[in-house]
Amino acid sequence: MSVSPATLPPVLLHSEAELARAALATPLLSRAVRLARWAGPETRVGAGGELVDAQLPAAAAELGLAADDPDAAAYASEAWRVAVDTGLIDVTDAEEDGAEGTVTQGEDLAVLSGGSPQDVLAVWLGALDTVYADATVPDMENLLDVLEENGQVDFDELGWDPQAEADFLDGVLGNLYLLTVGDAAGGESPVPLPALAASMIVPDDMGEPTDDVLEQVSDAMMKLDDQFRLFEPLGLVEYQPVDEALMADIDDETAQPEQAPVDDEDVSRYGMVRLTPLGLYGVRARMLEAGVDAPAVGDLADKGADVLLDGTAGFPQHAAQAEIEQWLARHEPLDAARELLAAARGADEGAPLRRLRCQQALSLVGDEAEPALRDVLDDPQLGGLARVWLAEHGATDVPAPSEELIFWLTIDTLAAQLSAEGNSDELQGLVEGLAQQHSGFFATAWRVEHPATADVLEAMGRLHPDKKVAKEARKAAFKARSQQGL
Repeated sequence: MSVSPATLPPVLLHSEAELARAALATPLLSRAVRLARWAGPETRVGAGGELVDAQLPAAAAELGLAADDPDAAAYASEAWRVAVDTGLIDVTDAEEDGAEGTVTQGEDLAVLSGGSPQDVLAVWLGALDTVYADATVPDMENLLDVLEENGQVDFDELGWDPQAEADFLDGVLGNLYLLTVGDAAGGESPVPLPALAASMIVPDDMGEPTDDVLEQVSDAMMKLDDQFRLFEPLGLVEYQPVDEALMADIDDETAQPEQAPVDDEDVSRYGMVRLTPLGLYGVRARMLEAGVDAPAVGDLADKGADVLLDGTAGFPQHAAQAEIEQWLARHEPLDAARELLAAARGADEGAPLRRLRCQQALSLVGDEAEPALRDVLDDPQLGGLARVWLAEHGATDVPAPSEELIFWLTIDTLAAQLSAEGNSDELQGLVEGLAQQHSGFFATAWRVEHPATADVLEAMGRLHPDKKVAKEARKAAFKARSQQGL
């Protein structure tokens, strides 16, 4: 199903300068710019500002499109429409009915060569609005079939709900956005079109999809294939279209003998799509305009350490790292370390994960931070992580930790991992290693005065594959709860 805004992780955007250069290089905006510079007093336009049919061959030639290209006129018309909608061209309507309007270059044309990156991106976003609108209207031939005598479209007969179409496309791009920003590889992996279509059609609790649902997924794939073909020239997506042989099979059930057999295992033949860095920027901009909370890495760079540690608590690892790096870039190492350590204190439920993020941040700070770490060696909540940092930096005269501190730090670390990742394979490996290295771990661990002790021991009981060890962990968890009066 479509993504919930509350689940959106932060996106790592390219700089506005990089994005603006990418926008100017997109085929569709480049064509719109060429037509805007080509247009003049002799350019003929209709009542709606569109190029008249007689002008389309000249416009296509200006774009370098071959005269025998069957799509040349459509490409020229689309580029012209983008130029008009984004203000690269100004069209003045004729004063008399039936007369043709006049054309002048728009003010925004100069923006693309002399404006700021933000100005360029604003023009590109205007182009995105135009293509978005085109992507949600039905085929023109179908429109003509249901055109009523008064010139109005019978939407009921067409079976087209404009709002539903827009909501569907918003949901698809929202899901693609979530898959991209949640990808530890930085969104480099394309998404199979069937999976993207299924994310909008197949209910989360459905086991085996029914034939009706599969047919809906197939229809959605064909619709998305058309839409992504529109978006690719604007640089929103990189798209590998559905194989034409598969399209032919869908349109004509009688397969041609000379066609190669379709390999159902080759998912790429069914279409592959990924958002570009420019696409991430564009989809996020539309989300923000719609009131969706779509955070970006760098939003916390000018905030306090408390906001940083709380804010990055739910971030994926790569996003948290990038956010912390931007925050540290604005702070002196020693001041940063002191502020981070102060923000890491606490006995609330989120405190262990704050301390984990604090450790992550401190690992990026140089030796200049050493005085701040030495200042907290006697702190019961921070002394353990301070010793770890000092040891990793080769510091001398670091007092050995007590057994009580070692166990407290172990529980705190496991609580943070549990909060960050749930019952992950990494956490299971950590649990198995602890139980194996310390035969009497549970006999001591339940006594640790940490708010998360019982929860951690219960988790260890769930995660450890050895039934005997798991039973010991559950017993220890029971003792911990009894000690805490729970």
